[in-house]
Amino acid sequence: MRFQNRTDAGHRLAAQLTAFAHQSEILVLALPRGGVPVAFEIAQRLHAPLDVWVVRKLGAPEIPELAIGAIAPGGVELLSPDTIRQLRIPAEVVEAIAARERAELDRRLTAYRGARPPLDVAGKTVILVDDGLATGSTMRAAIASLRRLQPARIVVAVPVAARSVCAQLAHEAEQVVCLSTPMDLDAVGQWYDDFTQTTDAEVCDLLARSCRD
Repeated sequence: MRFQNRTDAGHRLAAQLTAFAHQSEILVLALPRGGVPVAFEIAQRLHAPLDVWVVRKLGAPEIPELAIGAIAPGGVELLSPDTIRQLRIPAEVVEAIAARERAELDRRLTAYRGARPPLDVAGKTVILVDDGLATGSTMRAAIASLRRLQPARIVVAVPVAARSVCAQLAHEAEQVVCLSTPMDLDAVGQWYDDFTQTTDAEVCDLLARSCRD
């Protein structure tokens, strides 16, 4: 299964989530930036509030696309010790990468939300959305971070994810909804005709449109 773009992926994913429509306890949270256009379509279809849950991948030195961990709000930091050990990355380098990404996480929170408080997830069913998952590190960090706020349920919803990642997340979330689960997934963008990077401005625009609607 291929997707024209993130909007198309959101439309198709929303069709698999209609059981959650028109329910007051449903919240849709997007992992920015790429997850926001997908989540916007889902929130519109379900008539649910939309917000972001900012997480950051920790990319390996010289190979930034390779995750050695991820961070999320609340001080959550999940590392991949085996990968760090195999690449022989010193602890101080890992900490420097984490510090840089914490600064970017804080910047994005301010840019996307400003003074607006985050949605209250306690006791709610949270649909956690991204545009695709290769390693699942950022989604796992997001789940761990959200658990501290005691949502009733966490539903992971993505257009495409590696089959092994979906299997792992099924043990960490109450439900996983994924349209395509290839055995091998080198890069999420391979499953999209248009995988143009989502900008901060687009994220802010979609969040503002969702609030107006």
